[in-house]
Amino acid sequence: MNTENNTSGDLRLPILQGVLPVRAEQIPAEVIAGLTLAALAIPEVMGYTKISGTPVITGLYTLLIPMALFALFGSSRHLVVGADSATAAILAAGLVGLAATGSDEYVALAGLLACMAAGFLLVARILGLGFMADFLSRTVLIGFLTGVGLQVALGEVAGMLGLKGGGHGTLQKLWHAMQQIEDLNVYALATTLSVLGVIVGLKRVSKKFPGALIAVVGAIIVSWALDLKAHMHVLGTVPSGLPHIALPDVRWSWDLIEKLVPVAFAMFVVILAQSAATSRAYAARYNERFSANIDLVGLGLANIGAGLSGTFVVNGSPTKTQMVDSAGGRTQLSLLVTTVIVLLVLLFLTAPLAYMPEAVLSAVVFLIGIDLIDVEGMRRIYGQRRSEFWVALITAVVVVLVGVEQGILLAIVLSLIDHTRRGYRPKNVVLVPSELGDWHAQPVATQAQALPGLLVYRFTHSMYYANAPQLSEEIIDLVKRAQPPLRWFCIDASAVDDVDYTAAETLRSIFAILEKQGIRLVVTQIMEDVRERSRYRLLQLFGEHAFYDTLGQVIQAYQQQGTTVSSGPRD
Repeated sequence: MNTENNTSGDLRLPILQGVLPVRAEQIPAEVIAGLTLAALAIPEVMGYTKISGTPVITGLYTLLIPMALFALFGSSRHLVVGADSATAAILAAGLVGLAATGSDEYVALAGLLACMAAGFLLVARILGLGFMADFLSRTVLIGFLTGVGLQVALGEVAGMLGLKGGGHGTLQKLWHAMQQIEDLNVYALATTLSVLGVIVGLKRVSKKFPGALIAVVGAIIVSWALDLKAHMHVLGTVPSGLPHIALPDVRWSWDLIEKLVPVAFAMFVVILAQSAATSRAYAARYNERFSANIDLVGLGLANIGAGLSGTFVVNGSPTKTQMVDSAGGRTQLSLLVTTVIVLLVLLFLTAPLAYMPEAVLSAVVFLIGIDLIDVEGMRRIYGQRRSEFWVALITAVVVVLVGVEQGILLAIVLSLIDHTRRGYRPKNVVLVPSELGDWHAQPVATQAQALPGLLVYRFTHSMYYANAPQLSEEIIDLVKRAQPPLRWFCIDASAVDDVDYTAAETLRSIFAILEKQGIRLVVTQIMEDVRERSRYRLLQLFGEHAFYDTLGQVIQAYQQQGTTVSSGPRD
């Protein structure tokens, strides 16, 4: 995969990077992919409004201006941007208590959050922070999305049964549904089972069938023909026409901004991680160029478009991206086709939505949640790396029991802790030469010497304050227990890409300890940039004669020197 940092001579326009170049023979496939995405995504995004707590029409709005803006300004040729269950769940959790769900004020706050998330994305682009996506590990992302899936699916139980529901958290909603089970609406239950049967059944026949669209259209027709609104809740009037473009109409205050900043930041992290991971996967699949930083601009503009057009935050969607890819779409042209279809729906086809039973959307959302629960992914993590499984499981549990916003923030912390833990206790080795002249790594505990009196110790991570004590302890222990006693101690620094102040001071102390015992400390295979950055700390202390380019030079110098200390070759 090519990225903006390793591709030269590929001059491209600042817009339409995801569209151009497009071959004439590819256009029919792009049109079909756009039609397929519209058929699959329209019922899906209406379902997301159940998660976000916004009016149904706002789901369609996410497929209009926001999708078009990313198609025009993003760099990925494959990433589909639209409503997403994870960010919709964060939105709903963040606005609890700030406004009545579904009210004009609520929608305005949702738009403001989209604009704030866009602000974080654009600031990240200015600072070149696209790399931050790499710090949310795949492990915690699987755990986070699994938790979101459980929360979303369990939260729709009341709606599928035609119950009033209630409560805010996942367990509260489930408890309220169980208490109201005597009021179960048979019509809602029958509708739910029918919708689930159609969607699941058609998916088993072929994933290319728009099962959700067929189920939704069928339910609308049946509801209209049998006048089901007399027996169960339906959506009611859905406004037609284009969205009104304006700043979110909210009561501005610093107190409000302070409450919304953590929510917007949690959205930003999910957008950054999920979008970059999806773009990277498809760019690698087709060996194409994409830029995480340019995608940040596209995502930022898409969310500004969402905020100004009266809808909620949008995100790179792995499921919608797969829909387009499976249908043969290979550029953002397919997304522009989808926006045209959505435009026609908004202008001419919103009236039938009034007959849609609410249980239909609950069933669609329930299946969205089930699809997010990655049992197979959790099983693979458990089998391959037990410690990371517990990290993923804790993230999922926090999302379900505490909240989505808290879950994503915990995911960030756990990712960083896991990363730090790996560097905190690196698995260092000692090196010994074979008869053929190559080198073999052995555990430090073996205390194996390269030659009698010479021990080569490879530190396998950057040296910094957290692992400096391990560096000191292992070297002192190796020196103390060496048999025969050491004359030279060599640090192989080929894996060390940085030495911070604390680690440099630790090396200074080690140098002094070894010098008192008559042991010469030498360093080999140190990276040039590390040597330059550490010149004032290491070269002045050890002397340039202590640095060797290769292990072979160390062996040669040690053998030539015998028991005498010489200056050795200079680099």
